[in-house]
This record gives sequence, C-alpha cells and structure tokens, in this order.
Amino acid sequence: MKFYIDELPIIFPYDRIYPEQYSYMCDLKRTLDASGHCVLEMPSGTGKTVSLLALIISYQQFHPTKRKLIYCSRTVPEIEKALSELKRLMAYRIKAAEQDGDREQKLKEQAYTGLGLTSRKNLCLHPEVSKEKKGRVVDARCRDMTNTAAIERAKVDPENNPVCSFHDELGLLEPGNLIPQGIHTLADVIEYGRQKGLCPYFTVRRMMPFVDIIIYSFHYLLDPKVAEQVSKEMSKDAIVVFDEAHNIDNVCIESLSIDLTRPMLDSAARSVTKLGDEIEEIKVKDASKLQDEYAKLVEGLQEAEDNVPAEDDPFMPTP
Repeated sequence: MKFYIDELPIIFPYDRIYPEQYSYMCDLKRTLDASGHCVLEMPSGTGKTVSLLALIISYQQFHPTKRKLIYCSRTVPEIEKALSELKRLMAYRIKAAEQDGDREQKLKEQAYTGLGLTSRKNLCLHPEVSKEKKGRVVDARCRDMTNTAAIERAKVDPENNPVCSFHDELGLLEPGNLIPQGIHTLADVIEYGRQKGLCPYFTVRRMMPFVDIIIYSFHYLLDPKVAEQVSKEMSKDAIVVFDEAHNIDNVCIESLSIDLTRPMLDSAARSVTKLGDEIEEIKVKDASKLQDEYAKLVEGLQEAEDNVPAEDDPFMPTP
C-alpha cells in the first residue's frame, strides 16, 4: 500500500497498517525532519522493524541528499532477520514502481544497496581458518594472512608465508563494485563469496562506504576499539538506529570491561615473579661485568704508569 505522511510518500509492504505503526512512523519522520534524536517504543509483535525501515527508506529515496542508514542490532539472528525484512521491503518497492510504470523510480529502487556485517568467524570461507571454534583465534589467523607485511613476505617466499586467496581476489576488483547492487543477507554474501572466490567479511567491510544501509552489531559503533577500525569512514550525518536500545548500557559495559579469572591472575603472578628473578640475575651479571671492566681499566692505567721512563717523568726532581 501507498500513503502519505505530510509530503512524504510511504511504500508499506502490507495491505493494512496498525495505528501504532502509523503513529510510530509519524514520530520518526518528525525526528528526521529536525535532524534530532528520539526514543520510540512499540509493543512486541506489532511490526516495529518493517515500520521503521519503510519510513526511513521512503525518506532516503524521496530526498535528493541521501543519508546513509546505520541499523544496529544485538545478535546475528536479529541482524539476519532485519536484512530479510529489508529484502522483502525492497522487492515490494521495485514491484510497486513497475506497477506504476515509473521506470526511473524502478531503477532507483534496484540501485538501493544494503549489507549486513558480523564477525570473521561467521563469514570466513578459508578451509583451515573457518574450522577454528574460537572467534579470537579466527581473527588472529585472519590478520596473520591478510596484513600488508604478510602479503609482502608471500611475494618473496610464498611457500613459507601463506595468505588468503579469498582476500587477495578482492584487490583485483574495483572498489565499490565488489558485489551487485541490491539487498544481500549474510547468507547471500557467503554464497556469493563462495561462488566468486571472495572473502565475505572484507567484501562487506570495503563496501560499507558505498552502501545505502548497513546492518551490524552494537559493538561496531559503541566499542571504541572496534569502531575505530570498522566505522571510522561512516558519515557523521548518517541516520543511526539502535534496535532494542535498552541493551546499549550492557553493550557499553561489556565493551569496556575485561574478565579476570583466578588462573589468569595466578599465571600473571608467576610471570611477574619470573620477570623479577630475571631482572635480578641481569643486575648481578651486569654488576660483575662492570666490576671486571673497572679492574681492567685500573690495571691498564697502572701498567702505563710503570712503563713511563724515569727521564720523561715530569715530576722527577732534577739532580
């Protein structure tokens, strides 16, 4: 169905809309018009996600200056669910443009691009690295094979410096053209990467400046360490949505916290003790070396003094 909120045409992919959805969309539009902030709440099961996406995408497509949409969700299933909802919405918008006979609008809808990002562990296709069970191990092995130094070493000695072919293939493609236009779920990106021999994770990472909407975890925007690497190129005037925003405080606490277990503390104590012993040992060795050098210096001076001829001694009294 199609209806208007003020001057804004809304394409909604269902035949009817709940009053709560309409009210939600009106509040959201007023916020976008004011470039402000808002906190909105809707009952569960009343179509919050589709209402939000329908309004914001209509807003993006209607206004000439298109602002990127950053949609933050908490879990991978929720990210995939939002991408699936977005994909259905855009298919409906394309169909509506076709029915209206508006070819220009249809091309505009088809060009709208959206991707989702999750961890390397969830997207990795490397036959060995993808078998790792721990995300930190996957991250470490991935970095070891994709950093600039590793790639340079591989050029000189490829047998002893393995790299990831899925990552290397991306370097041969034009930036901003790594994946076709349109909406791609996480499963779509993985399948496309498998078919084309491309890394799904870095495909999404490198496409982020070029897409109209990116859907990813809270951590990619709220965790300073992660955001510096992933979201630093995001436009400052982007539209940012936090789905289930009551989780923000927990995410912030988690991002800036570290868990210390008893074994970790015991291991740290042993390491400190060992380091202290080694430092003392080095001090003793260095003191011994210094004493030896001092003794040699004194001995050398004494020998030099003994070897001076008597007649050349300026302090010898004249007979």
